Amino acid sequence: MNGRNGSIKIDVTLSPNAVLPGFLKKSCVTKSFFLRKWVRDVWEFAKEDTNRVIFALKVGLAMLLVSLLVLIQAPFKVFGTNIIWAILTVGIMFEYTVGATFNRGFNRAVGSLLAGIFAIMVIEIAMCSGHVAEPYVIGLSIFVVGAITSFMKLWPSLAPYEYGFRVTLFTYCLIIASGYRMGNPMRTAMERLYSIAIGGLLAILVNVLICPMWAGEQLHKELVNGFNSVAESLEECVKKYLRDDGSDHPEFSKTVIDEFPDEPAYKNCRETLNAAARLDSLASSAKWEPPHGRFRHFSYPWPEYIKVAAVLRHCAYEVMALHGCLHSEIQAPYNLRITFQSEIHDAASQAAELLRSLGNNISNMKSSLHTSLLKRLHSSTGRLQSSIDLHSYLLTSTHSFYDCTAKPTDKLPNTLSLTLKDCSGPFPKQSSDAEPNPNPAVPIQAESYHEAMRKQQRRLYSWPSREVDDFEEDGGVDTDMIPHMRTLESTAALSLATFTSLLIEFVARLDHLVDAVDALAKMAKFKQESAS
Repeated sequence: MNGRNGSIKIDVTLSPNAVLPGFLKKSCVTKSFFLRKWVRDVWEFAKEDTNRVIFALKVGLAMLLVSLLVLIQAPFKVFGTNIIWAILTVGIMFEYTVGATFNRGFNRAVGSLLAGIFAIMVIEIAMCSGHVAEPYVIGLSIFVVGAITSFMKLWPSLAPYEYGFRVTLFTYCLIIASGYRMGNPMRTAMERLYSIAIGGLLAILVNVLICPMWAGEQLHKELVNGFNSVAESLEECVKKYLRDDGSDHPEFSKTVIDEFPDEPAYKNCRETLNAAARLDSLASSAKWEPPHGRFRHFSYPWPEYIKVAAVLRHCAYEVMALHGCLHSEIQAPYNLRITFQSEIHDAASQAAELLRSLGNNISNMKSSLHTSLLKRLHSSTGRLQSSIDLHSYLLTSTHSFYDCTAKPTDKLPNTLSLTLKDCSGPFPKQSSDAEPNPNPAVPIQAESYHEAMRKQQRRLYSWPSREVDDFEEDGGVDTDMIPHMRTLESTAALSLATFTSLLIEFVARLDHLVDAVDALAKMAKFKQESAS
């Protein structure tokens, strides 16, 4: 007991060996975990694109330089508190790319200039109208300018200049309202216009002179990446379709929720489809950039990049449709798929090779005719069409693939349900006059085993899950329903026809893509190369 009379001092110092309660330990561990996770996420985000860090440092530098106009006494005496407008201008104008900064600067400059001119005109009119009418004239002008600018920025053709109309509105209102109270509106308007010009010039100089990030370079790079993404996704989709026997299919709902984590190329292809708005924004910003780097001539055809990207997206739509067939509930039997394995694989490989060649030409800014690639692609596609025509009976009826007649001798050979090696060639034809086996015990046993395995695989991984044979053997279904059920069963085989037709349509769209790339190469004056 220490201190004044009646006071008590309690010492709660913990000893070095004291043990903290469990809930305190858990709270400390949880906070430490989230802190480490946040730091790791920030590091990965910065590591993914180092230009993000450079952009942040450039903005900080520009804000520091413009703030020196306030912190240093000499410029502050010249402009006074109106120099704050320079800081505001840098914060608003500074964008990620040089082109976007020029675009913002143009809107900022024109909007501020128009606002200053309107403010000076209205101030002169208001001062001539008398002391009593002056606030009414100013209030009416604010209403008119606000209504006109808000209406004009909704006009479709003026949408790119929406920011300029906003600048005109708030700059006009701030100049004329504050100038009315400060007593010298003309001087206020001029000082603020000077401050805006200083801030805009400083933002442009820092963005252009220090590690510039050009919108044209990013547009060029992202378009090339789109070609590679579509090619990789096409190859991945066809590869999985041909090698997939259905034994490792996850539930479709879980796969969709997980966004197909085992298919990275699918994610890249989807990003290509979702990049339309970003590419349009980059092309709009690239128009404002001066000649630079590899783009050294004026009036560079940036709109042609958007046209090529649009055609590429139409090709990517077909790849997404192929991906949908890969994960659809109705699947063609595995043995039927590998019947056309060689033709499908060749067509997909040639198409992917053409896509990569087009992407490389754009990346290197070179032009070639791709004559041999197109010939090989069309030849492989023609072989696929001919093979489908030759074996069309397999796609329209299940009788040829799953013969369900009562006679065992009429069924197709059991090699159709064996391994990939046994099924790499075309389906063998039925033989109604085959000689009977002298030792019937072994084939009957083998047939029953493979027949059971075939039915089990079909029941688990194909649609419909039960064959018409089962109903015939059970005898519990009206015989008049059997033809209709066989028609439903043939839908599974038709899914293969859907997949191949989508692949052929993809090849047809590549012709339009080649034309779009050739038009871009001609307008952008790519270096000519010999035909490949």
